[in-house]
Amino acid sequence: MSNPFIVRKAAVLGAGVMGAQIAAHLVNAGVETLLFELPTESGNPNANVLKAVEKLKKQEPAPLSVIDRAICIEPANYEQHLEKLRDCDLVIEAIAERMELKSELYEKIAPYLNDQGILASNTSGLSINQLAGAVPEDIRPRFCGVHFFNPPRYMYLVELIPGEQTDQNVLDALESFLVTSLGKGVIRAKDTPNFTANRVGVFSMLATMHHALQSGLSFDLVDKLTGTLIGRPKSATFRTADVVGLDVLVHVVQTMQDGLVDDPWHVHYTLPDWLQRLVSNGALGQKSGKGVYQKQGKDILVLNLATDSYELAQGEVDSEIEALLKQKDPVARLAALHDHPHPQAQFLWAVHRDLFHYCAVHLASIAENTRDLDLAIRWGFGWEQGPFEIWQAAGWNTVADWIEADIATGKTMAAVPLPAWVRSVGEKEIKGVHAQAGSYAPVTDSLQPRSALPVYRRQPFPDRLVGEETVYGETILETDALRMWHTGDQVAIVSFKTKKHTIDNLVLQGMQQAITEAEHHFRALVIWQTESPFSLGANLQKATEKPKTEAPQAPSAPPAPPSAFEKFFKRFQKATQTAVLQAARSLDMADVLMAGKLAEVEVMIAHFQQVSQHLRYSLIPTVAAVDGLALGGGCEFVMHCDRTVATMESYIGLVEAGVGLLPAGGGCKEFALRAARNAIDDDPFPYLKHYFQTVAMAQLAKSAEQAKALHYLKPADVVVMNRLELLYVAKAQALALAEAGYRPPLRPREIMVAGATGIATIKSTLVNMLEGGFISEHDYLIGSKIAHVMCGGDIVAGSRVDEEWLLKLERTAFIELLATEKTQDRIAHTLKTGKSLRN
Repeated sequence: MSNPFIVRKAAVLGAGVMGAQIAAHLVNAGVETLLFELPTESGNPNANVLKAVEKLKKQEPAPLSVIDRAICIEPANYEQHLEKLRDCDLVIEAIAERMELKSELYEKIAPYLNDQGILASNTSGLSINQLAGAVPEDIRPRFCGVHFFNPPRYMYLVELIPGEQTDQNVLDALESFLVTSLGKGVIRAKDTPNFTANRVGVFSMLATMHHALQSGLSFDLVDKLTGTLIGRPKSATFRTADVVGLDVLVHVVQTMQDGLVDDPWHVHYTLPDWLQRLVSNGALGQKSGKGVYQKQGKDILVLNLATDSYELAQGEVDSEIEALLKQKDPVARLAALHDHPHPQAQFLWAVHRDLFHYCAVHLASIAENTRDLDLAIRWGFGWEQGPFEIWQAAGWNTVADWIEADIATGKTMAAVPLPAWVRSVGEKEIKGVHAQAGSYAPVTDSLQPRSALPVYRRQPFPDRLVGEETVYGETILETDALRMWHTGDQVAIVSFKTKKHTIDNLVLQGMQQAITEAEHHFRALVIWQTESPFSLGANLQKATEKPKTEAPQAPSAPPAPPSAFEKFFKRFQKATQTAVLQAARSLDMADVLMAGKLAEVEVMIAHFQQVSQHLRYSLIPTVAAVDGLALGGGCEFVMHCDRTVATMESYIGLVEAGVGLLPAGGGCKEFALRAARNAIDDDPFPYLKHYFQTVAMAQLAKSAEQAKALHYLKPADVVVMNRLELLYVAKAQALALAEAGYRPPLRPREIMVAGATGIATIKSTLVNMLEGGFISEHDYLIGSKIAHVMCGGDIVAGSRVDEEWLLKLERTAFIELLATEKTQDRIAHTLKTGKSLRN
């Protein structure tokens, strides 16, 4: 494997839940993929695979970046298509977690694997060395475990587990592929039951169950205590078990019980009777409709062990405990839990203490170093910090004293002492396990630096651990709203400092300065945020008040025949709720409705348009580096940059229509311009109608690939799979444009518009929708305003206008909509309820 490892074609063996979704993510990454399953006894022998692929199209969250990618998954079966494995560089086995079934499959496929291809098992906890026993000797150096977490598209963690004979070069090559091509965070796990993340994460769940039972706390109260209040996902403990599947949890725990008989905590690798009873009765959690929780209508019920029935959740976190958990100082927070006599505080201290104790004792057997263990839990279970990070942040030696005191008094789940390394590394006393120099590794009894694999040079700012410091380059200019900086390579980088990176007047002023500064002293400019989201759009706080003007009435028009627009407008009210809520929040209308300064808003909108235009016509290339949400004005900045580099998990859209407004930072203008450039036979309308639907329906792209399909991104824009490589690729794109002799685009002197004819065509459909009850009068007004702007106003079809004409139409229409009571009601309602209002 001296040559670079390139996966031209891959195969996934097993079309179950995990196998099908792994195949989906491979095609998301542009990898030709075969999906194997047993043949059906009659009819199409590939029917099992075809059924699995159809299911992928309907799943939420979507495993496919765009539904069309489904056709790139090639169906196959073990009776007819094993020869096709010879063309595969990577074969991933993802069948049922049974040793004998996997072994039989390896024996069957081994003769068909090519001499360089890697064979990997997606097992979640079976021994890789045992599995390797069923693999021919010559293939064992190319065999390993590659454990994806569910769902594979969205979960960042992949555990890479070598066997005793696995070639190091194979592991390095596969890790590089997983990191860059599939966008994953890779941890080298040890071949121990359930590997690293599940071993620690499931123990944490077992410890929580143990202490909950001892404390007499209800399931719903435990979830409130072990969720966001302590930096873990909202699903916390028992909801997570329901989502994963109680039967899956039983299987994972059974693996630990069978394989860890000498473990000091072995007695706790058992499941409580109530959980066993639920599984026996088919109550497996979310997939069966009930588990620990059950949904009845709009109510969420929780199992009450005392009555053995489902009841409305009633557990409440004590106000004093909630207050101490919200303290920002981690030292004070954990100390308060340790010292406070309240049962809820003592429960949380016990859960933390036993997790710290467990991780310290087992570190050497389950992970290469403390960094891998902490990142495994962060990436695989969604915790804000890993166990060792929490411990270190709270005061390493003080917490160690508390743990040892509890061991001595028999309060811990196991009586084994803390290992010696907890107090010193080598001969040096330590104050934690993470530092700038590295993280503690038990094998060398020293701090181990991060991986030196070349792939990690593409990650200038990896996920930071407690004890590490990140310095974001050298400052060029800095204001209260943004910072402009560089890392010595002639590319200026701008990062916003506002909450959720919203765009206000200070950001706009700073952007004008930054672009001008970059034009004078740098070769390119990149907009990149140090953390997601990219931007939730414009913030109009303290910009206007609720005016007294009445909403304009919808003009009368004769009904028109139904058109293709109708099916799209039926979805108008179903625009993504999250996007609409975030759009409302970015407007922050609490002050807007009371301030009375519409003129100031119009000035800000004009300023916004100027910055968008400055990005478009800058003397140097401008690149937007997008990760996460880019809504409204954030999307408009993206549309005006020369190039966008976006992570696959970027959610981009002009969502203003969802709160009764329209894009006014150049978004409508930009679509009108693109329609004119694409016009066939001097008619922009065939393109414009699609762009109109996108804007009027507040469509949110749920991946960067879908953003291309919706034309928020341009065909030349780049999609990267790994968020940590985003800045590296964006800077490379910026410098490539500069090296190519960049010149700003010529300003279009004449933009052909659809004019009055285009407006009338769209309005006829809107009237039809209004008469049919599909939209309200205010929906009609919003749609009409969008049509008016995008068609260039009430002028002759085919007329030529300039950009300023379209920008002025945007500003005017935005203010007119903002002045209406119904738009203000929509914004206020969305902020209050999180849902859009139809009025």
